[in-house]
Amino acid sequence: MKEVSGGVCAPRGFKAGGVWCGIKASSRKRDLALIYSEKRCAAAAMFTTNRVQAASVLVSREHLRGGKLRAIIANSGNANACTGEAGLDAARRMTELVADEFAISPKEVAVASTGVIGVPLPIAAIEHSSGALANSIRGDEAGHAAALEAIMTTDTRRKEVSIEIEIGGAPVRIGGMAKGSGMIHPSMATMLCFLTTDAAISREMLEVSLQSAVRRSFNRLTVDGDTSTNDTVIIMANGEAGNPPIGPDGGNQKLFAIALEEACVRLTRALARDGEGASKLVTVIVEGASDERAAEVLAKAAASSSLVKAACFGADANWGRVLCALGYAGVGFDPDKTSVRFRSRAGEITVYRDGLPLSFSEADAGRILSEEEIEILAGVGGGPGSAAVWGCDLTYDYVKINADYRS
Repeated sequence: MKEVSGGVCAPRGFKAGGVWCGIKASSRKRDLALIYSEKRCAAAAMFTTNRVQAASVLVSREHLRGGKLRAIIANSGNANACTGEAGLDAARRMTELVADEFAISPKEVAVASTGVIGVPLPIAAIEHSSGALANSIRGDEAGHAAALEAIMTTDTRRKEVSIEIEIGGAPVRIGGMAKGSGMIHPSMATMLCFLTTDAAISREMLEVSLQSAVRRSFNRLTVDGDTSTNDTVIIMANGEAGNPPIGPDGGNQKLFAIALEEACVRLTRALARDGEGASKLVTVIVEGASDERAAEVLAKAAASSSLVKAACFGADANWGRVLCALGYAGVGFDPDKTSVRFRSRAGEITVYRDGLPLSFSEADAGRILSEEEIEILAGVGGGPGSAAVWGCDLTYDYVKINADYRS
């Protein structure tokens, strides 16, 4: 597995672009993105588990039933959620605009939106810019950077990945881009993520691989405990790599699934690092649980705890908050066989072992927890289960950002 450049445009046969159409009057950044495949793709997706679902989610669910896509259109600045029949009409109109530009079926176009809930989508602005959006992908330049900018809201960092693996002697690429900074919590974490691959793979195996990757990446991401109305992860595979087709038998599906999971984990870490107001990426690792699921539940409890997150912000080695969070997770473990460690680039320190607090240097602990990336490691016994969950610290800026988000 090696890194390559290009994001969603790294796999062969994909183009992307983005333009400003003025969805949010107070912003002059790009707000309308397009990803397009020259060939019809096998496609799979996962969406929010929130019972309140945006129009884009409802329309994309419908279009993904056929398992084939050619394009994804996405806007920022407006969630087009809780907007009634007019919102559904606007989401469908977005797919029609792309279909008209490229002479394809609207059913081959997925749609995604992100931004403020409950505000009518200014579809006229999108209609006015549809030609410019199509032209943005028709040049020689890879437009992944423009597309990525166009889906960002409160994000402060670009989040993209592109990797290459070899399957059956053929180089296969996976590219991806994501947005998400706040309103993020597992199942699914609040975000938009678009993945492309030139692998030849059946729709069924693509769906299996995506579900596994999301379970171990985006579903283990938490920023603030809120799950949105718009969460969407879509992957398109156009087969341009020319590898032996990936089916249910043999090791090629496992190899592809491992690579896709790695791409999703990298995006997950980037999303956690850019949590609203965050100053630190926090990884909680639980080992020794009865199974992987138990370890995941325990790790999520600690990573989601406001008190743990605040302690991370203050570089306070308050292990009691970690132990308390593990204790209310609802998973059995023996506190008398539990240990807690903190680790970062500055070193590692054990603060609790086998049910007893340990003497440690507060200065050393503070130095370790002052790094931009820190890990909390909890050993909860001798079982085979382990899992990592990614989150961030809780800062004053989180409240500032969300107190005036609509203005």
